[in-house]
Amino acid sequence: MIVALMLGIVQGLTEFIPVSSTAHLILFPWFFNWSGQVDTLTFDIALHAGTLAALVFCFWRDWINLAMRRQRLLGLIILASIPAGIAGFFLNDIAEHSLRDPLLISIMLVSVGVLMLISEKVYKHKELEETGLKDAIIIGIAQAFAIIPGVSRSGITISAGLFRGFEREAAARFSFLLATPIIAGATLLHLQKALNGHAHYDFEIFAVGIISSFITGFIAIKFLLSFLKRYPLNIFVYYRFALSAVIIAGIWLKE
Repeated sequence: MIVALMLGIVQGLTEFIPVSSTAHLILFPWFFNWSGQVDTLTFDIALHAGTLAALVFCFWRDWINLAMRRQRLLGLIILASIPAGIAGFFLNDIAEHSLRDPLLISIMLVSVGVLMLISEKVYKHKELEETGLKDAIIIGIAQAFAIIPGVSRSGITISAGLFRGFEREAAARFSFLLATPIIAGATLLHLQKALNGHAHYDFEIFAVGIISSFITGFIAIKFLLSFLKRYPLNIFVYYRFALSAVIIAGIWLKE
């Protein structure tokens, strides 16, 4: 229960802050030798259900507004969701079994961190309402790379938005809206696999993780939207670099 609570907090904080939640959910059990249900992709996805609930709770008014008045932007969000949906559907098994290596995570933390630093150099002026077809396609393709642990869905999509000239807050808001359908799809896919599979899960442990990820996810969303109004992504990049160094040290110590 304590481990599930801790991982729920980690997921909620890191899903929206651009430091890669998947990387942290893999690394914590790896560092502390946790095993069992909390060190499975199914548990990771359950925690994503908590952050999905936080997204819906934060942006339900936006979704109603999109459906009633801003259908063009809604269509672009749906279009931008397609690349990640395709990647998740066809590459899910690879992600589950072959992409959870700490060294790969370390490399991606640094690589995307550098990308985030470069994106901050782009002049930013576009608002969310100015989103175009090309913007949606580029940001959508960028989100597909988030299937690789260490990339960070919010990190790669916010950076793509900055490269397209969006203001930081607008890029973050588009990123969060874009995350909703893809997290929902992944949650439903793995829920179906969990219910149809032969594995037995302790749903009390899952409930603790989901609730804690919902609460901390809500806090993280509010924090990041406020933070990006005034500050660049640099502090998160430095954290990514530091975490990468810790991973390398951990690999060396475990050999």
